[in-house]
Amino acid sequence: METAVTISSTRTPWYRAVDKSQWRALVAANLGWLFDGYETYALILTLGIALHQLLDPSQFARIPVYAGGVIAITLLGWGIGGILGGVLADYIGRRRMMIYAMIGYSVLTGLTALSWSWVSFALLRFLVGIAIGSEWGTGTAMVAELWPNGTRGKGAGLMQCGLGIGFFLASAIWLFVSPMGHMAWRYMYLLGIVPAIVTLWIRRRVPESGLWEASNEHRTRAIARASRGERLDDSERHLTRFTLAELFADPKVRRNTLIGLVMSGTTTLAWWGISTWVPPYIGSLAAKNGLSAPQWASFAGMVYNVGAVAGYIGLGFLADRFGRKPVTLTYFIVSLILTPVLFLWTHNLIALLIVTLVNGFFTLGQYSWMPTWLPELYPTRMRATGIAFSFNIPRFVAFLGPLVAGTLIAHFGGYGKAATIVGMIYILGIVATPFMTETHGKLMEDDG
Repeated sequence: METAVTISSTRTPWYRAVDKSQWRALVAANLGWLFDGYETYALILTLGIALHQLLDPSQFARIPVYAGGVIAITLLGWGIGGILGGVLADYIGRRRMMIYAMIGYSVLTGLTALSWSWVSFALLRFLVGIAIGSEWGTGTAMVAELWPNGTRGKGAGLMQCGLGIGFFLASAIWLFVSPMGHMAWRYMYLLGIVPAIVTLWIRRRVPESGLWEASNEHRTRAIARASRGERLDDSERHLTRFTLAELFADPKVRRNTLIGLVMSGTTTLAWWGISTWVPPYIGSLAAKNGLSAPQWASFAGMVYNVGAVAGYIGLGFLADRFGRKPVTLTYFIVSLILTPVLFLWTHNLIALLIVTLVNGFFTLGQYSWMPTWLPELYPTRMRATGIAFSFNIPRFVAFLGPLVAGTLIAHFGGYGKAATIVGMIYILGIVATPFMTETHGKLMEDDG
């Protein structure tokens, strides 16, 4: 049985069912994802300028390729760290893993400011990716397990919007930092040290998931009985099996995991292969009109992420109202349509900012389907592992997106055709989504 609180009356406002400890858990997860967003978008905003300083002038013509390489290796680290973090969160706890992750990416982001070459920069981004990747699955599992049934989509959307807020924050800070000379990009990474301070508050004020604590107690007893050679029932054998192996032991869990990988791969590949180019694309058009490319890139980033924050929250609320499947499918379809609208058919800078706002709502906002839907597909004993696996495994393929996009941009001499070609990936998500198990209104599976 689900042990989290449920909403007993539809007349009661949903937020009254959420107590202070549950709100604190949401704030912690939101902040963790906010700082992830800042550090990720700082990379996108500063990458071109950093590479102009870290590469020889003879290599400048291939900067899109080098940029794609840096983003790719960051994603590779993110995938590795995400899986490790999810597994560890199922064994050592949600709160503890979140603290470790935030300290890790804070320190490593600060060290990125000391990069002296393209290789050192890429290596540090790989390590940052490992730390960043390990945070999301942990926070997602914690919010899903602590928040009441009937509000989890809302909690997931409010948690996920931290990424957009972090993106917006990075864009806003870059607007002021970018004029500070050749050291400006290094200052952006030095600011990444701040999240380490928040871990002190998390340690003191954020509760551990009661569902995880109960599951971990059951696991500990089952392992102890197995070590004594005692006979175990089916539920105990599940608890003693390594969580990654558990993902493929049950046919239903295996099916949902495989479908989730396709859907997550769509969202991830599309965003990293297309949307990361929105600020430099609009910046390049501004430069052709005699305007400041860095400033217009910042404007585009801020507008895009205002739309994204609304999209994150909107998906969670809509999924609680209409169901996970129809809402997620709608986001995929509209994202497919908006890609050529943004990159091919709109040329006026003001109109581009408006399209960017709507594009951000759907293309980045669609990420909320994962913290909303994935936790409800897995039992507590392997929830963080399942979430992290579905979210991060696609990065081992999706890291090719920036490489392919960078190569296509260099080949076509512009962004439009390259983005439209990569945008066809949304078709995969549109085809896969109808086959995922709908969990709207269902209680999360426990290990009791």
